[in-house]
Amino acid sequence: MARADLDKQPTDVRRMFDTVARRYDLTNDVLSLGQDRRWRHEVIKAVAPVPGERVLDLAAGTGTSSEPFHDRGATVVPCDFSLGMLRVGKQHRPHLPFTAGDGTRLPFADASFDAVTISFGLRNIVDPLRGLEELRRVTKPGGRLVVCEFSHPTNAAFRGVYLNYLMRALPAIATGVSSAPDAYVYLAESIRAWPDQAGLSALIAQAGWSGVEWRNLSGGIVALHRAHA
Repeated sequence: MARADLDKQPTDVRRMFDTVARRYDLTNDVLSLGQDRRWRHEVIKAVAPVPGERVLDLAAGTGTSSEPFHDRGATVVPCDFSLGMLRVGKQHRPHLPFTAGDGTRLPFADASFDAVTISFGLRNIVDPLRGLEELRRVTKPGGRLVVCEFSHPTNAAFRGVYLNYLMRALPAIATGVSSAPDAYVYLAESIRAWPDQAGLSALIAQAGWSGVEWRNLSGGIVALHRAHA
């Protein structure tokens, strides 16, 4: 696996997610101390799905992030490029239309969705700008984008504690619960190398989205970015 601050190799990233798929949801719950549930709830609130709308959930993994859209009456399409993730998702959520797709070449027509969202997956796309442009392409005029991604804590002292946890404790904890703990070294590095809130906002705007704004969650550990087509 290439280091996160170098070029990401799609085949390696796909293989990594295939290997962690079996215990991915459990591992996320443990590593985030349960905060991932709150973050998913905030994504749903930000998208504000209406019954009958079509929603694309990119990098959906096993569909944990997609299920709430279905529960609210939207037609949600969970899309991921890891077949391992999709297989596990289909086992647990056979009613969802899981779709294999590369974030840089989405298998959907132009203006197909009322809203698009991606949680904790944009930084794993080999070309995040291209991924954002593809999301823009498949969104209807006026449609919504919500990006939930790890970011930079706003408090300097807390940021130091967080980075120490990220690079030391996270891989160690993953050893006890993950089906492929080495993958979490890459994930920790990818989080550390990711742009801050303003940097991601600029990237979203560069991809052609309008009205970009963000809101910090958990002190800036995560940021929720919103925009419209």
